[in-house]
Formats: sequence, C-alpha cells, structure tokens
Amino acid sequence: MEKNFNRILRGYQLFREKYACGDSSVMGSLAYHGQKPEIMVVSCCDSRVDPAVILQCDPGDLFVVRNVANIIPPYEKDEGHHGTSAALEFGICFLKVKHLILLGHSQCGGIQSLLNHEDSHNNDFITPWVSLIQQSDPHFQNENDYAKLALQSSYQNCLNFPWIAEKIAGKTLQIHLWFFDIRSGQIFRYSETEKTYLPLDDLKELQ
Repeated sequence: MEKNFNRILRGYQLFREKYACGDSSVMGSLAYHGQKPEIMVVSCCDSRVDPAVILQCDPGDLFVVRNVANIIPPYEKDEGHHGTSAALEFGICFLKVKHLILLGHSQCGGIQSLLNHEDSHNNDFITPWVSLIQQSDPHFQNENDYAKLALQSSYQNCLNFPWIAEKIAGKTLQIHLWFFDIRSGQIFRYSETEKTYLPLDDLKELQ
C-alpha cells in the first residue's frame, strides 16, 4: 500500500514539472483562459478505464463525468439530486462541447451487479442505479454484450434531454457510443449504418 501511495506522490511531482512549472505552463494558461473542451466523455468509475490515459489527453482536453457503469439516467426535472444530469447540462449548455462520448467497457462491475441479482441485497445504492439500464433484449450472450446494450439505453436517455435533442437537431453536437476492451486495450465504436461495433482504428480522422 505504501509503495502505491509513494508512486502517486512521485506522479504528482512529474505532473507539476510537465504541466505546472514555468512561465508558459499548461495549467497557468488554463487558469488564465479557462477551460474550453470540445469533447465530453461519460465513462465508468472503473480504475482500468481512465479516458484521459486511454486517449492520451492533456488537462483541458476532456470534460469527464464518471459513474458506475457509465450510465446516462432518464431526464427527470424534479427535486432529486442528479449529478450526472448536472454534469451533462454544464458540458453541453455552458461549455458547448461538440462531441459527447459514451464510453462503456468490458468486465464492468456495474453490469455484473445488474446481472447477478443475488447480490442486490448487499448494497444501498448500486442496484437501484444500474437498474436504470435494465434490458429485456434476449440476444445478449454475456456481460460485454449487455454492456453494449446498456450504451444504447443511455443513448436513448440522452435524446430525452431537450437541450441535447436541440443540439443534435442543429448539428452542433454528435454523440458517439464507444466500447473499450480492457484485455486488448482496443476501442470499438458503434456504427449506425452497420448496426454493430467496429474498431475505432478504422475511423478516418475528421477534417
């Protein structure tokens, strides 16, 4: 445990040297000009799935919200506490991001919890949360297939947020469904035309 903690202390020093020291530091520039990310990512809390590491991004490149099983909840304008929805509103309405990436992944503990109903009595919050993406589709073969179905559920929930639907209709926002395979370190993107997930490596860069 001490070894791992010391490692993050050394990592902090490396971060300071790379991003925060000197007159032209990245952090100094971000503090002066503010954040202006064009890409928002909704990803899982899983420690193996860090969007900034996977995509090799610098501070200020991504606006990220992480929750168990990377879920977009239904649009509910009530007195409840809606952390993910608040982050969506901030990123889309105030930061005006142009791309929203829903990043699912293999071996997801949240999906496993949803499928293993016998564990539901051992937690206070996980089961009600992951139940938001409950699917009745009989075609999934394993938890990874189910995780991909859950991405579709989150995508449909996105469309019920009026300001998301408005941005999509105005072509100022694109939503991407990505699935990260932990073992291979590869991302697969959902193709609307092919109705399946294809390697992200095959996607041509935007001009």
